[in-house]
Amino acid sequence: MVERTPWFNAITHLVMASGVILLLLPLYIVLVASTHDFRAVNTVPMSLWPGDQMLVNFAAAWKQSDFGPKMLNSFLMAIGVTTGKIVIAALSAFSIVYFRYRLRTLLFWLIFVTLMLPLEVRIVPTYAVAANALRPAQAILDIVGINALLDLVTGLRITLPEWSMLNSYTGLILPLIATATGTFLYRQFFMTVPDELAEAAKMDGAGALRFFIDVLMPLSKTNMAALGTIMFVYAWNQYLWPLLIITDHANYGTAVMQLQRIVPGPLFGEPPRWHIAMAGTLIVMLPPLMVVVFMQRWFVRGLVSTDK
Repeated sequence: MVERTPWFNAITHLVMASGVILLLLPLYIVLVASTHDFRAVNTVPMSLWPGDQMLVNFAAAWKQSDFGPKMLNSFLMAIGVTTGKIVIAALSAFSIVYFRYRLRTLLFWLIFVTLMLPLEVRIVPTYAVAANALRPAQAILDIVGINALLDLVTGLRITLPEWSMLNSYTGLILPLIATATGTFLYRQFFMTVPDELAEAAKMDGAGALRFFIDVLMPLSKTNMAALGTIMFVYAWNQYLWPLLIITDHANYGTAVMQLQRIVPGPLFGEPPRWHIAMAGTLIVMLPPLMVVVFMQRWFVRGLVSTDK
């Protein structure tokens, strides 16, 4: 039972208002700083009233950072990672829920345990795989003894070619498409789908793939929208991974990576241009913000809806 009293309502609204202020205050400071010129933004304390230099600062940030191709790279990366995560998560959850094979529960929990691994633990082996994607397969051939057996029998060895994903869209996207969160969300949803649907589809002659595409996918639109929103923001805000694998910044640099070049700082013998940096920050924030705003209704329904 939810108690509804004036005092309780006032306290809850006060807590919510305080949270909103704490969340929006830094964003407001960024917005105000992006409207001032160099002198005003470096004045202590800085004025908290907006200035009249917003368009000038936005144009300067766009030009200095070459945001045109960088935003395109970020869009390609975010859309590719989002699509890959949705497809891989749906297929893996479909396999775990609807196929009866040994160790499927163990495999699910092995996938789920990867949520506990921090990024610092995964980043080095992931980079090693991206530097040569076929190295694990070569190691398996050597460890299992296939190469040793071939060498003994025929005097030949299988040597796989190198496949480097550094400085490529494949390297930006492919290592990030696996998601334990998406697999868990899809698994929980698929478990709520009545078994009669699968039985009816089988009686109608539909195979597993047909049932997956024609029945499960239309039913999971809200889950797909929620997962897609989360993963688009996640992929767009990636900084460490592109910074590691991309050295050709002119062709493959992302918008988030480009922010560091707006504020040269003392290392370059120049004073920080915070007004330009704040304008660039708002430019980079705009695409994921628009995605969240436009997908808000589907996002909430996908997370809290129980009417499957």
